[in-house]
Amino acid sequence: MYLTAEKKKEIFTRHGKSETDTGRAESQIALFSYRIAHLTEHLKANKKDYSTQRALLKLVGKRRKLLDYLKARDIERYRTILKELNLRK
Repeated sequence: MYLTAEKKKEIFTRHGKSETDTGRAESQIALFSYRIAHLTEHLKANKKDYSTQRALLKLVGKRRKLLDYLKARDIERYRTILKELNLRK
């Protein structure tokens, strides 16, 4: 499996307060970004995998909603997560 428990802990430790802080918006955005990158690579090789394409679009929408929430709540945390994950140019 591409997403192991150790990788999840690493993402949550880096972007949350601790490795068990899974509810923080930044940690969820980072996890979604990791999954989006993996699905994008999969779709480059398997162009006709439409169920994966749908899952990718749903993940992008979830990440967008979380980013909008974070932007409305705390603009500094929003800017920080954008820089850490290189989401905007």
